[in-house]
Amino acid sequence: MADIQIERAHALGLPEARKLAFKWAEQAGEKFDLTCTYEEGATSDLLSFSRSGVIGTLTVTGESFELSARLGFLLGAFKAKIEGEIAKNLDALITRNSPSENHRPKRKHRTTKP
Repeated sequence: MADIQIERAHALGLPEARKLAFKWAEQAGEKFDLTCTYEEGATSDLLSFSRSGVIGTLTVTGESFELSARLGFLLGAFKAKIEGEIAKNLDALITRNSPSENHRPKRKHRTTKP
């Protein structure tokens, strides 16, 4: 099994971050055939997603997105590609919706080796 950890800081605030998380869930659901559930909280939200060979969460706050995913054996072979695609899609959503066009999300990758 392979784990993916991606953290992105942002300055959107929770209401806007929530909208982006919904967009991300919609895109990921269509592109990767993920089943997503969303739980709203007062200070943070939790988006859970899964499909055969993948289970994970996206924690959404007013200051950051934190994605954790566990890939099964078969998808673990494609970890780098999957992680890169997720990061690219999340970065694109944050950049398009940031108050400043020059704003780039701060990257924090934590890679856990199997």
